This record gives sequence, C-alpha cells and structure tokens, in this order.
Amino acid sequence: MATVKLWTDEEVATAPAVQAVFEDIRAVRKSDFVNNFWRALANQPVLLERTWTSVKQVMLQPGALDPLTKELVYIAVSTANACSYCVHSHTAAARAKGLSDDQYAEFLAVIGMAAETNTLANSLQIPVDPEFLAG
Repeated sequence: MATVKLWTDEEVATAPAVQAVFEDIRAVRKSDFVNNFWRALANQPVLLERTWTSVKQVMLQPGALDPLTKELVYIAVSTANACSYCVHSHTAAARAKGLSDDQYAEFLAVIGMAAETNTLANSLQIPVDPEFLAG
C-alpha cells in the first residue's frame, strides 16, 4: 500500500502543473497509461516534473547505450536496491523493447552471479588489482 495518495485522472485535471506532466508522459510514451509511480509523485508537482525531465533525458534520449540495455541496467540496479516496483515496471519496459525469455533468463543469471561474487569479494575484503585501477 502506498504511503501517499495516488492521484486519479480527475484529481490531475484540477492541478495544471501535474496535468501538463501527465499529458507529456502520455504523449512521449504514446499511451494513455500513467503508472502509479507518477501518480504518487503528483503529490509533489516540482518533484514530479523534475523526475520526468530527468527520466526523459537519461532513458529516452538517444545515446551510446541502446534502449534495451538502459532498461537492463535499470533492472539490475533496481534488483540491487530491492525496488520491486522498479524491477516490475522496467522488466515490462524491457519486454516491450524486445527482451526475449532467453535473454531475460541469461540476464537474471548474470545478476545472480554478480551478487554472489560481489558478496564474496566484499566479505573477503580483496584488494583491487592495480591493473584494474589504470586509466
């Protein structure tokens, strides 16, 4: 259960700043669906607008990483941070960008392997090899 109100479309219609962001979300995503993350942030319109602007810049603008890779990184970080909401929403986004079942299975194996070896390296306090620190 959310710790804040999730804004309905009727409530959004009464707040011009929130409505403008929701309209942009719908236009950019070419969908009428606005998920609960944005509905929760609507309680703080400045935070809502700032976060949406940042998400567009990082996740949607073309860059050196392709859109699917960005989603996979987002899932991995969300997994490490135990953000169930983000894992689910970005897994859905990755699937919409073409993530296959085989890719997802292999990706989860990589996350699991990284978690295991990270824990071992941290627990053993292994010093970083000088070769890994170069430029």
